[in-house]
Amino acid sequence: MTGSKQDNYLKDWQIQEATAEQMLPVIGSLYRDKNIVITVYGRSLVHSTAIDILKAHRFARQILDNELSVLDSWPLLEAISRLELAPSRIDLGKLTFHYCNEGEGLPLDDYVLRELASVHTGVSPILDEPQDIVLYGFGRIGRLLARLLIEKAGSGEKFRLKAAVVRKGAADDLLKRASLLRRDSVHGPFNGIITVDEEENAIIANGNMIRMIYADSPESVDYTQYGIRNAILIDNTGKWRDRAGLSRHLQAQGIAKVILTAPGKGDIPNVVAGVNDELITDQEQIFSAASCTTNAIVPVLKALHDRYGIAHGHIETCHSYTNDQNLIDNYHKSSRRGRSAPLNMVITETGAAKAVAKVIPELGGKLTGNAIRVPTPNVSLAILNLELNQEVTVADLNSYLRGMSLESPLHKQIDYTNSPEVVSSDFVGSRHAGVVDSLATIAQGNRIVLYVWYDNEFGYSCQVVRMVQRMAGIELPSLP
Repeated sequence: MTGSKQDNYLKDWQIQEATAEQMLPVIGSLYRDKNIVITVYGRSLVHSTAIDILKAHRFARQILDNELSVLDSWPLLEAISRLELAPSRIDLGKLTFHYCNEGEGLPLDDYVLRELASVHTGVSPILDEPQDIVLYGFGRIGRLLARLLIEKAGSGEKFRLKAAVVRKGAADDLLKRASLLRRDSVHGPFNGIITVDEEENAIIANGNMIRMIYADSPESVDYTQYGIRNAILIDNTGKWRDRAGLSRHLQAQGIAKVILTAPGKGDIPNVVAGVNDELITDQEQIFSAASCTTNAIVPVLKALHDRYGIAHGHIETCHSYTNDQNLIDNYHKSSRRGRSAPLNMVITETGAAKAVAKVIPELGGKLTGNAIRVPTPNVSLAILNLELNQEVTVADLNSYLRGMSLESPLHKQIDYTNSPEVVSSDFVGSRHAGVVDSLATIAQGNRIVLYVWYDNEFGYSCQVVRMVQRMAGIELPSLP
C-alpha cells in the first residue's frame, strides 16, 4: 500500500469522525427539547458517541448492500433541526437513502419538509403529565427496565420511574442495589452517573430519583405518600401469575395498572408488543408481557404465517441459564434443573409453543416446543423447524424477512443479520425481540428451518417498555 493511500484512508476517517461529532449536539437537542428520536435503520442515535453513529451507518451496509455515509446524512439532520416538529421517531438512514435515490431533484430542505409534513405541527408535549412507573422487584429484568426507562426519560415529559419495591436486605441495602444498577457482568456499566440519597432511601440515576420501598406484600404499600399516582406497576418477581395474585397490586393506593414480566395464567391478556397490542385497552388493568422466547418467535411466526401459511412445526430453544437453576448440583423442585447450570446442557420444558396460540390463535395445536438450557449467561437461540403451506427458496425467504425487518410494522421486533461470523455474544444488548440469522436459513420445498437469536434479558426488557409506552399513550409516529 502506498503512503498516499494510507494518508487517504486516515483523512477520510478523520472527516467522517468530525462529521459524526457535529451530529451529537443536534441529536441530543432534538431529543431533550422536542422529544424527537433520531435513528438509523431502527438503531437509536440518542446518547450515542461519534463512533456509535459511524457504526450505525456502517450497519446499514448489511441492509442496503452499499455504504451509508454521515457526509450524506449530516445535511439532512441539519434540515430536520430547522423544523418545528412534534414528538416522533425519524429514521435518518432511511431518509438519507430515499433522498439520494428518489429525491426527484428537490432541494434538500423541501424534500425533508415533504417527508416530515405529518409531524410539522410545532413542538408539543407528549402527555398532559408524565406517567409514573413502579418496579416491583429489582432483579435482572427489573434493573434492565430501570436502565431503559431512565434512558428514555428525555425531558421528563413522558414517564418517570418513581420507585422500586424490594425486600429489605442488609444495612447497606441501598448501596448494594445502586452498585448492581451501576455495574453488570453481562451488559456492562450503566451509561451515566449513579449516586444515592440515603435520607430519601433513593438511587439517583442521571437525575432520576428512584425510591427503594421495602415491603413484603403488594397491598401493604401506600404509593401516594411518595407522590406516586395512577402508576403502571411492572411486577418482575414472577411470584404471582394469575389475576387473583396480581390484583393485590391494585389494592395499593396509587397503582392503576399492572404488567407481569412472565407468562400470565387464566384470562390475563398475554401481549407481544408489535403483534397483538390491540389487547391493551383502558378496560383492562392487568397484562402479561409473555416470556422472552414467546416474544422472540411470535413476530417471525406471524410474518411467516401471514405470507406463506404454517401447517405445523417444532420450536427448540437453546436458552441461557437463569437464576432459577443451581450454580452447582443441589436440590431443585424441577427435574434436571438441580444440576449445575454453568457445567451442563439441561433439557427442560418451555411453554413458548403453547403460548404462541394465545397471541396467534390460528396456530393453536400446530406447534410443539422444548428447551435446552446451555452454559451461557445471556442470549438464546430459537430454532424454528416448520412446514409451510407453500414451497419457498432460501433466497425468497431471506429477502422477505429482511424486508420485514426494514419497512414492516414488525421492524422493531424482527432484526436481520447476514454476517457469516456472528455468535451469541454478538447479540448482547440487542433491542429487537429476535434476530434472523439469514446465513443459517434452510429451505427444501415447503420445509424450512430458521435460526433466531435473542437477548433474553435486554431484548425482552425492550419489549416490556414498548408495552409501557403503548399503555401510557407514548407511541411516537415513525417517519419516513
